[in-house]
Amino acid sequence: MPVTDLLERNHKLYGDEVALVELNPTIAENRKMTWKEFDLVQNVSKQPYRREITWSIFDEKANRVANMLISRGVKKGDRVAILMFNCLEWLPIYFGILKTGAIAVPFNFRFASDEIKYCLDLAEVQVLFFGNQFIGRLEAIEEEIEKGRLLIYVGDGCPTFAESYHELVADASSQPPLVRLEEEDDAAIYFSSGTTGFPKAILHNHESLTQAAQMEQRHHNTGRDDTFLCIPPLYHTGAKFHWMGSLVAGSKAVILIGTSPEIILDAVSKEKCTLVWLLVPWAQEILEKFDSGELKPEDYELDQWRLMHIGAQPVPPSLIRHWKEYFPHHDYDTNYGLSESTGPGCVHLGIENTHKVGAIGVPGYRWKCKIVDEEGNEVEQGEVGELCVKGPGVMTCYYNDPKATEETLKDGWLFTGDMAMQDEDGFYFLVDRKKDVIISGGENIYPVQIENFLSAYPKVSDVAVIGLPDKRLGEITGAIISIIDGMECTEEEINEYCKKLPKYKRPKKVIFAEVPRNATGKIEKPALRKKYGADQLVAQQNRG
Repeated sequence: MPVTDLLERNHKLYGDEVALVELNPTIAENRKMTWKEFDLVQNVSKQPYRREITWSIFDEKANRVANMLISRGVKKGDRVAILMFNCLEWLPIYFGILKTGAIAVPFNFRFASDEIKYCLDLAEVQVLFFGNQFIGRLEAIEEEIEKGRLLIYVGDGCPTFAESYHELVADASSQPPLVRLEEEDDAAIYFSSGTTGFPKAILHNHESLTQAAQMEQRHHNTGRDDTFLCIPPLYHTGAKFHWMGSLVAGSKAVILIGTSPEIILDAVSKEKCTLVWLLVPWAQEILEKFDSGELKPEDYELDQWRLMHIGAQPVPPSLIRHWKEYFPHHDYDTNYGLSESTGPGCVHLGIENTHKVGAIGVPGYRWKCKIVDEEGNEVEQGEVGELCVKGPGVMTCYYNDPKATEETLKDGWLFTGDMAMQDEDGFYFLVDRKKDVIISGGENIYPVQIENFLSAYPKVSDVAVIGLPDKRLGEITGAIISIIDGMECTEEEINEYCKKLPKYKRPKKVIFAEVPRNATGKIEKPALRKKYGADQLVAQQNRG
């Protein structure tokens, strides 16, 4: 079933019910608004900017986008990109693209001008929807990208090199376009994180998207009365496919702009959210505010909040134990996945398995897993190897990159590049990224294990462990540690705490600094290696 069928079903069954809410407490007072929008917020000076649409309006907006694109020559198999921050227009545009039979291509909103140009060319994009935050980046490459492409601006004050979204869709039909879609049809291109250079383009079909939606609803028992709080960027597979559990259930979701503990808790309270997907830093910040007394759970209406789940990165078990101290009634789940597997869920802990906190879990709905050695042979239970997954959400290919596809897809199995082990109960534990493993004096050291250990220290807010160059051992273990605001910590304290670790796992160097994370919460280890590793290596080479 094409994923667009779910939206059309919701239009018919739940047309008058709220589908999406945009909540933006961060809005600037001088933001340009239409008169209609102004009417909604005037005389409510301390209330957040809020918009909503029903399922019928959602579907009709998607139809308008689809019919407008078709009138401009877009056809099945064409590529149409989205470069926008989260907003109420994002998902109707995405589904409008899918309804034409074209391939939706979400762009990371952190892309610089050269990355935008690279990805436009790599995915052979013919149409680009973009928001006002990206005018400057596109102006820098205007002459290179304008020819042969339709540029559609979503917002007020359309730049001269683009056409206005609102004007284009105003006269378009709200009826479903006459395009037949099949599960096997190409549907979307997502870009890898680009941790080894410019990103790869990952192609998925409609079966992948529908699988992700049905899996999310099943894993978290999303029902008609649930309200999902969506905070991470919609360009990322994690946010979008977690939201698709609401699409399957026909229930409301809130798109929240802002990530502070106050904003998150206020949204959960006022919108009566029941399902919330957090990234590790956001959960940690909420706990820090509770611990300090700056925020109090009893000041919010949180009794309806039933599930907190985390993904996109390894989760320290100490964080979840701490979370359960404040929210003992919460179900908890963690999801493992990657863009090549249509985002999170190919492995998941399961809300019934909180006793296994620390594991990424068991194979998700309709997925299989195995762990292999360097030759591709399955390892014994308890041994570390590369995690491979297989299921209906595996990518079709890396678009226009047959070599990378051949290296990653083998006999239907997706080789993830993540090192993992399976315990005696069948639960998988993530050990580390294959490329992040530190080899010190011939010994394999897995940074995630050390990060989890250090995260439990009461003064540590965030931590990243990387390999630092060393003449004698090749690499030594370095810990970049961010301390909780208002606290003081010394290297001697950390070293004393780390005596609980085996000697070879203890950090040989401690650096107190901010830990950089990307928009989806993943530690930017390439940036850390460049800052603390490559610079030192150059210095060593110069001394040599």
